[in-house]
Amino acid sequence: METVLGTVPLHRAYFYQTGSGEEESHGRFPLDEALGLINGYSPTMAKLMCRAGAMASGYEAASADLKAYAGLEVEGRQIQRMVNLKGTEIQAHARQSAPVEPVKPVEIFYAAIDGTGVPMVAEELEDRPGKQENGASKTREVKLGCVFTQQTSDDEGRPLREPDSTTYVSSFAPAKDFGPIIRAEALRRGMALAMGVVLLGDGAHWIWEIARTGFSFAVQSVDFYHACEPLTSLADTLFGKGTERAKDYRYRWQGYLEVDQVSAVIAEAKEWLNPSADPKEVLKEIGYFEHNKSRMLYGRFREQGFFLGSGVVEAGCKTVVGRRVKESGMFWSLGGAENVLAIRCAVMNRDFDGFWAQQGTLLPKLRKAA
Repeated sequence: METVLGTVPLHRAYFYQTGSGEEESHGRFPLDEALGLINGYSPTMAKLMCRAGAMASGYEAASADLKAYAGLEVEGRQIQRMVNLKGTEIQAHARQSAPVEPVKPVEIFYAAIDGTGVPMVAEELEDRPGKQENGASKTREVKLGCVFTQQTSDDEGRPLREPDSTTYVSSFAPAKDFGPIIRAEALRRGMALAMGVVLLGDGAHWIWEIARTGFSFAVQSVDFYHACEPLTSLADTLFGKGTERAKDYRYRWQGYLEVDQVSAVIAEAKEWLNPSADPKEVLKEIGYFEHNKSRMLYGRFREQGFFLGSGVVEAGCKTVVGRRVKESGMFWSLGGAENVLAIRCAVMNRDFDGFWAQQGTLLPKLRKAA
């Protein structure tokens, strides 16, 4: 067996049960089970392999890290196998973890949701529409949710995220299945005990459908910076791309958003609609603001001390997802990416060690029984 102290020869009995009828024959090594071995690796070795495989930039890099930091010789493909073997278990453990009871009442509880594309191997993309010229896709969207808390503001009244309060969940599941996942994480973290709840996201329809079904009680807020992006497109379409008039109206409308006057943006845009502009594009941008009017009350949100941006989850898309599964030349299977991201979330949520602490071995129990 392979351990952190090197290779240790192990001699043990093998038990074999011949099947009868529809029952299949099977065998087992009881001592392996008692020691908690995983494919010939000790639990601690398996833990190090999983962490290195998920947190390094690649499996060969993980192999090099284990050799440099601990003198352990493990091939990259063995690390990959271990990650795929334990990733699902680690994810299941995280989602079944005991609720976290706040030490003191949470002032404001936040949930933020976003999605980002992960490059996939060809067989994972069959018949999937995308943005390529031929209508095909190069990626599949992974959904990332995070929750965090706010207890105080700075001297200027700007909200401060509570240190070490952010936890993540990720999944390639459809939005209707991801909604219960992020809701369960929010409840586990104490959302029901918070004095106020805010859900942050960009303008994606699927995010607000999750909000409707799982966070109907929360204040819903479109990220302010995402809300400002369509202003540029709208002004350019109406007044000419890059013109001074377009720039003036873009900043004029941003000022409207800051004081809860999204209706004024809509009214002025409709007033300036003319035959020379692309009516389809203009109506699309106006529809964005009409659909999200109640989520763009930024003056009120600022007065209540809320975060206006979804930067926490957007940064998560880079740190949790991008730095591991979106590097140049990477193409993933769905299961492979899911397992890596599950372990990364567990590490960043400070739950990774908890999973391995529960693995243990049967030896202490056997000694106690003896």
